[in-house]
Amino acid sequence: MPTHIRHRRSDCPIARSLDVLGDKWTLLIIREALSGTTRFMDFSRALPKLARTIPSARLQRLVDIGVIETIPVSPTSLYHECVLTEMGHQLFPVVTALRQWGNDYLFEPSEPRQCLVDRRTETPIASTQVHSADGQVVLPEDTELVMR
Repeated sequence: MPTHIRHRRSDCPIARSLDVLGDKWTLLIIREALSGTTRFMDFSRALPKLARTIPSARLQRLVDIGVIETIPVSPTSLYHECVLTEMGHQLFPVVTALRQWGNDYLFEPSEPRQCLVDRRTETPIASTQVHSADGQVVLPEDTELVMR
């Protein structure tokens, strides 16, 4: 059985991020949390054909890392909800970029696909882009990786 390589000491933030997010079930749990899912059973229903141990383990890892926190449903309840922390909410652009990339490249033209829309205006969300500090669109060839 292959061993998962951990990148905790890597100087690459992508490698470190993949230690947290590199599992497809983890990203799908985050997708659900960003859509408002908070109950374990709802996470399980959104990931059909999975043993309950998989979403449970992934949720616990996200709690341990600080992406999700559990809060009691009420002061006297034994039940908890899983809600995104600020760290978790910061994954919205990442998940949105993956969604848009998948829509652009992984569907046949005739296939129906999801479209993320702004609730206020009911219009599609603009394509995610990288911008410089002054608001200009930045392409890969416009960047350089440096250590700070």
